[in-house]
Amino acid sequence: MRATGFWSSMLACMMLSMAAAAVAQQQQDLGKREYDSKCAVCHGKDGKGGGPYSADLKRSPADLTTLAQRNGGVFPAPRIYDIIEGSGAGHGTREMPVWGWDYTIRAAELFPDNLYNQASYVRARIAALVDYLEQLQAK
Repeated sequence: MRATGFWSSMLACMMLSMAAAAVAQQQQDLGKREYDSKCAVCHGKDGKGGGPYSADLKRSPADLTTLAQRNGGVFPAPRIYDIIEGSGAGHGTREMPVWGWDYTIRAAELFPDNLYNQASYVRARIAALVDYLEQLQAK
């Protein structure tokens, strides 16, 4: 009887760890998808600033792989979140779109009667993007 309980517990633990890994992978994929669809056209697939639209901009896009390096070795996640969301300084003339507004419009389309889900949608998208940018940092 004890052996059955042990194996049941082991199976449950394995399933939980697999589910956690799947959620982490999905979060990572979301950040990459957001980057590819919103950022790569200016910042490039590699984040170094050489996207297809970069030549058409008045100001060269930032090298997103050196954000931590330019901040004393610490990735400035809150500041990057604010910049993407639109409340932070750093865009100068605002050539970079305010993605928080774009996400808010999309959330209103998806969740017209539920403001909580709208806010969660916006935060999740921006947080996934910030997480992905942290992964791009030069070592």
